This record gives sequence, structure tokens and C-alpha cells, in this order.
Amino acid sequence: MYLSKGVKCEVFLCLIWFCCYLLLAASQNNGVTRPTEVDALRIIKGRLIDINGNLSSWSHGDPCTSKWTGVGCSNTTLVDGYLHVQKLQLLNMNLSGTLAPEIGSLSYLQILDFMWNNISGSIPKEIGNIKTLKLLLLNGNELTGPLPVELGYLPNLDRLQIDQNKINGSIPTSFANLNSTQHFHMNNNSLSGQIPKEISRLGSLIHLLLDNNNLSGYLPTELSEMPSLKILQLDNNNFGGNSIPDSYGNMSKLLKLSLRNCNLKGHIPDLSKIPHLGYLDISFNQLNGTIPPNKLSEDITTIDLSYNKLTGTIPSYFSDLPLLQKLSLANNSLSGNVPSTIWQNKILNATDKLLLDLQNNQLMSISGSTNLPPNVSLALEGNPLCSNVTFAQFCGSESTVGANGHSNVSCPRQACPPPYEYSVECFCAVPLSIVYRLKSPGFSDFRTYVKTFGSYLTNTLNIHLNQLFIVSFTWEEGPRLTMFLKLFPEFVGDRSSHTFNTSEVLRIRSSFIEWDMMDNDIFGPYELLDFPLPDTYRDENSSSSGISKGALAGIILGALASAIASSAIVTLLVLRTRLRNYRALSKRHHASRISIKIDGIRSFLYEAMASATDNFNNSAQIGQGGYGKVYKGTLSDGTVVAIKRAQEGSLQGEKEFLTEIQLLSRLHHRHLLSLIGYCDEEGEQMLVYEYIPNGNLRDRLSAYSKEPLTFSMRVKIAMESAKGLLYLHTEADPPIFHRDVKASNILLDSRLSAKVSDFGLSRLAPVPDVEGVVPGHVSTVVKGTPGYLDPEYFLTRKLTDKSDVYSLGVVFLELLTGKPPISHGKNIIREVSVEYQAGGVFSVIDKRMESYPSEHAEKFLTLALKCCKDSPDARPKMAEVVRELENIWSMMPETNAKGGDYAASSDSGSIFSSLPSSSTIKTLFVSSDVFGSDLVSGDIPNIKPR
Repeated sequence: MYLSKGVKCEVFLCLIWFCCYLLLAASQNNGVTRPTEVDALRIIKGRLIDINGNLSSWSHGDPCTSKWTGVGCSNTTLVDGYLHVQKLQLLNMNLSGTLAPEIGSLSYLQILDFMWNNISGSIPKEIGNIKTLKLLLLNGNELTGPLPVELGYLPNLDRLQIDQNKINGSIPTSFANLNSTQHFHMNNNSLSGQIPKEISRLGSLIHLLLDNNNLSGYLPTELSEMPSLKILQLDNNNFGGNSIPDSYGNMSKLLKLSLRNCNLKGHIPDLSKIPHLGYLDISFNQLNGTIPPNKLSEDITTIDLSYNKLTGTIPSYFSDLPLLQKLSLANNSLSGNVPSTIWQNKILNATDKLLLDLQNNQLMSISGSTNLPPNVSLALEGNPLCSNVTFAQFCGSESTVGANGHSNVSCPRQACPPPYEYSVECFCAVPLSIVYRLKSPGFSDFRTYVKTFGSYLTNTLNIHLNQLFIVSFTWEEGPRLTMFLKLFPEFVGDRSSHTFNTSEVLRIRSSFIEWDMMDNDIFGPYELLDFPLPDTYRDENSSSSGISKGALAGIILGALASAIASSAIVTLLVLRTRLRNYRALSKRHHASRISIKIDGIRSFLYEAMASATDNFNNSAQIGQGGYGKVYKGTLSDGTVVAIKRAQEGSLQGEKEFLTEIQLLSRLHHRHLLSLIGYCDEEGEQMLVYEYIPNGNLRDRLSAYSKEPLTFSMRVKIAMESAKGLLYLHTEADPPIFHRDVKASNILLDSRLSAKVSDFGLSRLAPVPDVEGVVPGHVSTVVKGTPGYLDPEYFLTRKLTDKSDVYSLGVVFLELLTGKPPISHGKNIIREVSVEYQAGGVFSVIDKRMESYPSEHAEKFLTLALKCCKDSPDARPKMAEVVRELENIWSMMPETNAKGGDYAASSDSGSIFSSLPSSSTIKTLFVSSDVFGSDLVSGDIPNIKPR
């Protein structure tokens, strides 16, 4: 019978499809994934945005038998005849989108790992249905919303890591049911409310990390009853002036207590009964009284009691702490002498360092020898003893501690051909690169512990010490220690392999990503930031799935069937596919220009910015400057933001723009404007900031402002602005000079708390040269705003921290007078100086304040003029500015009923002195606590604004 060519083709295709059916049916008999789990995975992928195509393997085949990326399965079928998904490990794949509730259908899941992506939205409550779950790892994303109560009913959960997201709301009391959990890592979010006392029932918990949130209330005394707790880290929260419970001195297992910048008051409890306490940081609080006299543990490496209100003398037992690396008692009111036995009694090895920071106290002398060993640093600036020339050598700037490090390998000049590199043994091999971070180390200087760390890590991984190379280590905020490591194959002479075998790569990788490594008391909890596989290893190790031989047969049959089916239709799809890929690549070209992951900073598409601002409607515009326009916008998750959009002529190069973003991403302080994200797409450059509702200080001081600021508000704004700049100068890493401090760059939030903004002209502070000497200035082109420019900087182009002090002094004069720096050709500094020298101090004070304490106003004005001295050496440092403003604030009456000498202006503008009375003087002082937290979602303070 004759068949046409077209019919023959159809018959041929039917035969092909029939063969495919038979082959696929055959593969079903060799083990497949449970259908409900397959469906769940497909829905999960559908909710994710995978711009790099990392999940392309999820588009075909079976999850367990086709090696879907990041999917790990049971080795054999279970009683129901199916394979089951046990691991979902999608670490650092640049995924965005949201988490699908269908994750809860993976009822055999043990590891859920989405670390270090850009996933937003809330945590699905359905995860609480996965009773087998052991590791819930969601840190390093953009997750928002409250913690689901359902997570408290996971009976096998060992580790809960949700840190470095934007999760808000309170900690559910249901978490007290997590009896198997050892690690709560919930730091760097926006959690609020009281720490539930119920979590003290968690007998297995060893690490409780809740720092950098917005927690309030009191510190539960019940936490001292936790039998296994080793690290309690609550820095940068606001506990409302409550005290540290005395019962915390009974925590027998505690290794680290860190309560930095928590708005705590009262005395320091006696912690001498904690046998192995190694790290104590309770700095930047309002603690008073004397330092407890009983000796702390001999395991202590770090004691930081700085920026409190401590009095009395330095205890003698500090001389008998053999492992001490850092003792910081700066910015208190300690008196008496400095005992030289602190450094005389110590035995220091070549790598040991000791930093003694005793600045800004009332210390009168040094008892004993002033000869310091070369690896001891002593800082005494700001103490009365500095007036004695004998101690001048100790009265300079504070030394640093915990320096970063970088290593090199000394090998022959002829390099190994890529991807091979020299190992420590100068042996060419392909290494495994690992980015690794200690989240809460128990020391301040890593150099002492480098060898110990090497032994710990290699013993844990069961490799030799010479296989590990620590390329570099860097201290970050927290403080946390990030390391770049390389692991090389073992060198055994001529029998050496130049690469790891497949099983070794899988074993080492799983040790990191499945937390199989043993805990270590001194190094604390760790986290894996990245484990990129070189091409040499990638093909054979692209999945962590473990499958049986029967399943492997299924892979072969399924792949064969898929290949035949694909070949039958490939010619029909190729053109369409190519066109689609071309369009997709073109569309993504700009979206992926900046691919580097920056912690806590979101990358936005242009469409998201246009949608947030109603296509940049003029009605959304809230400001404009030389850089471009600023718009108020609302993101898809409801977050209100300020979007700074560069105009065409001010666009930076990609590298410069990324550098600025990376700079801003490191600035986390409640009195600095927070960067939320950026957009660098379709020829646009935009920065997305938190939205500040009350505008800038210049507008608020304007005569057009309907609600004039009271004197207390002005002192508060001055103090907070100075604290933000102090953070830039001393706590940012590396330090930064703002270079454009002015009233219009100080924003006021809903509580009229100050936030320093606009870092477009900021410069990094000078770094040590090749000889280790730090220059005193940065040489740069003069930029800034007339009226605020440091005259020394203007003439010499030498930018220093004192340049910011000068500009801030001008802002102080604006706060006092209400006038701009230059008005009708008159300079505010000159005008105020003339009146000050003539004795007419109060004639320049802003009449709109109506009433103010005259003594404090005069001190404030004196400080402002000191900041505006022509010579940088005559100006105070920013730390001194903060300290003086704190003194002014602390001496001000808290209520109108408190007596004092006030100045008030009559309607005619005349000045008179009187005692205040409730009938004549309006409320002067804001009711909110100046130390209270004003954190916005996602904004993490780094040091205590005091």
C-alpha cells in the first residue's frame, strides 16, 4: 500500500512516541520520587526567580533519579515504594522570589537550606508540618513578616537560622517547645517585644543569638536557668533602662555574654562564679557603680565595659588574667591609678597582643613601671594624667586590635597552569575554595588562635594540617570573623593526586553544609557563606542526591527516553527557543550587571522602582539635588522608601556605583540613614533608602516651620548627629569621613530622632602605608557646601575627621540660632563669635524656642564655637563632642518641676532669667527616652548612640 511522505512521517513519529512510552514505563519500576513531592518542588520553583538558571535541571526528569540541583533523596524506596526528598540545599544561588507554602508537603525533609539568596516574602507556616526537619537555614535573605507560631512544633529541629533578614514581630512563645534545638540564630532582623521567659525551658539550647533587633522590655531572669547555654548575645537592642539580672552570674556553662548597646542601667552583676567565661561585652550602656572586685574566669580574653557611667578604681585582678587580649574601660568616670601590673605580669608570645583602652576617665597616674612590652598597646587620652609629660606617649590615638590578615605562599616563580594553584607544599593542585565565617568568636584578636583554628578545622574534616591554607581573614560588624580558605589534596610525594576525588569533595562539602563539624568553645558557631566548585569538580558533584543502583538504572532509561523524545521535536522548537533565549538574555543584560552578593542590600528591577513611584510621577517627588531627584515610593511588600534617582548627567561608572553601594551597606547605626537597596538597570542608577517622614533639619529650623523645636529637642538632635558621625570615624570598617555634614543632610524620623544622610561625597579614612604609619589626612579635591567647609581643608585639600567636626559645629550654631550658615551675606560663625565675645550670648538664640535653660544653652554655644575653630588642632574630636553633649543632656532638668536657672524670651524679644514654674514655662523636654530605640525594619545599629 502506498503511503505519502507526510503519512510516513506521522507513522514514524508515532512509533517514536510509543517507544518513549515503553522506556518511561520501564523506568517507573526502578524507583521514582513520590508524586506529591514532585508537584511541590515544581511549585516551589515556580515561586522562585532563578536568573542564573541554577534550577534548569528541575524542568525535566525525576527529582531523585535525574539529579535535580540541590535535591537530596533517600537512598532506597521506603515502604510506600517511593523515593523521598530529604534535603533541599540551595545555598547562594542568587535566587529571588518567595517561598511556596507547598514546602510543607515535603514531609520527609531533614534539611531546608536557602541561605544567602535574595528571597523575600514571609516564612510559610506550613514548614511547621515537616516533623522530620532538623536544619532550617534561611539566613541571608530578604524575608519579612512575623515568625510563624507553627515553627515551634518541630520536634527534631536542631538549628534555626533566620539571621540577616527583615523579620519583625515578637518571638513566639511556642518556640519554648523546641526541646531538641541547640542553636537559635535570629540576629540582624527587626524582632520586637519581650524575650519570652518560657524559652528558659530549652534544656538543649547552647547558642542564643538575638543581637541587632528591636527587642525591648526586661532581661528575663529565667534565662539563667538554661542548663546548656554557652553564648548569650543580645547586642543592639533596647531594654528600656532595665538592669542585668544578678542571676546571670549563676550561668555555669556560659562562655560569652554580649549585651553591648542595650540601654541597660544599674550595676554590673558579680560574674566571677562563671567558671569558663571567656568574653564579656556590656559596653555602650548606662551602667553605674563600681566594677565588681571579684576575679573573673582565667579563660577571659575580652572585657569591654566602655561607654558606661562606672566609677571607682581599676580592680587589681585584671593583672592576673593570662589570656586577656582586650581590656576596654574607656569613657567612664574611673579614678585612681592605672596598675602597671596589668602588663608587667603577662607572658606574651610573639603572636599575642594586649590592648588596654582606658581613655576618657579620671585616672591620675600609673603605679609602677611605664615600660610597655612591644605587643602591648595602652591608650590613656582624655585622662588628667595626660597633663604630665611623663605619660605623653600613652595619650595619643587609640590603637586597633583584631587586625585583618592575608597570607601568601612562597613558591617558585613559575606558576601552576590554571585551575591549578600552589599548595603550602608548593605542589600544583586544584583547591576547594570556602568562604567561612565565625558568627560569635570568643576572642578579639585571631592571630593568637590561627594555629589552634587550623588544627580544629583539619581534625574535624579529617585532613592534614598542610592541606589547609587560610588565604585571608577579616573582622566585620558583630564582631564576626570572615575567612577565605583553600583546601588542597594531600601531598604524598610522587603518589600525590592533583585533585580531590568525587567522594572526598562530597564528604568535605557535606561537612560544612550539613553542620557535621563539631562545636568549639573558643571559635563559637560558624556559617558557610559560599562553597563554589571549580569546573574540574562541578560536573561530578552538581548534586548532593544519594541514589541506589536501581535508581541509577532509572536514570539511564529516563535519560534515553527523554533524548529520543527530544530529538523528535527538536527541529520544531529550535527557532522558537533561540528567539526566546535571545530576548531573555537581552532583557537580563542590565539586570545582572551587579551580581556580587552584598549582605542586607536588595537589588531591584527598574520595573519595581517605576511601580513603587507610579512611574516616577511628579506627585511622588520629595526632593531634588545635584545628583538627581528623590521620590517617595511604596514597594510591593508595603515598605515605604525614598528612591534617589540619578539624572542622566550624573551617572557613575558601574565600578564606582558598586563601590558606593558596598560602602553604604557597611553603615548600620540608628543615627545614620539606612540603605535598603539599589537599581542599576536600563541605564538607570537608583539608591533605595528607608523613608524618613519628618524631612530635614534645615527645613525644620526654617521660619516657615509651624512647629519650632524646643531646646531639649535641639540638644538631642545634636547629640544623635554627633553619635552617627562618631560611628563613621571610629566604628565603621574602614572608618569614613562624611565630607558634607550640613543641616539639610540630617533627617528627622517620626520621633524627631536624627539620622545623618547623603554619603555621596564621603571618603574612606587614611589607611596605614607600607611602614604601618597612618596618615593624618586624606588629600582630595575640595568638595562640600559653602558655609560648612572647613577652612583648613579648603586651603590645603587635606581632609581629616576634624573637617566633619567643623561642619557639625556650624549645624550646632544653626540649631541655636535657627539661621542658615550664610544669610544676607553674613556668616553665622562670625556673627555669633562677635556677640559671644561682647557678652551678648543670648541675643543670638532662636526666639522661637520661647524658653530654655540658660546655663546649658551657653555650654552648647561654647561647644559649637570650639568645633568651628580655624585650626583643626583647636577643635575637639568627635568623641569629645559626644561626651560634652551627653554632659549637657545629663545636667538638664528632667521635668519642669526640677529647679534651675532658665532663660525665656518675652514677646518683645528681651531676655530675662527666672526660676521655672509650671504656669509660666511650657514643657521643655520630650517625653520619649533619648536612649530609646528608633529602629526601622531592617536597620541595625552598630554602636550605642549615647
